[in-house]
Amino acid sequence: MPPESPLQGKALVKEVCRRIRLARSYWDAHNNAACRGEREKALALYNTLTKEQKDQIPQTLRVWLRYRSEKYFGAHQTQPGNKRRSAKGRKR
Repeated sequence: MPPESPLQGKALVKEVCRRIRLARSYWDAHNNAACRGEREKALALYNTLTKEQKDQIPQTLRVWLRYRSEKYFGAHQTQPGNKRRSAKGRKR
């Protein structure tokens, strides 16, 4: 199978929208690991867009990608896989 050519133009905008919607559906299903992965892919593609292309993405999707999801998946949050539990909730 030949490698895919990089997306451009409307196809790139459409793919960004698709990935954001997919990440939101994972978010709604409480599947945080899958949501985090899709969000990172969508954000990487989003950052390659020009200003005009970013304006073609619906505002609700842009807001979710850039602001709301940053609250939960930003760099300031603990990375997944940390299974350490606090002593406060343990029974003795």
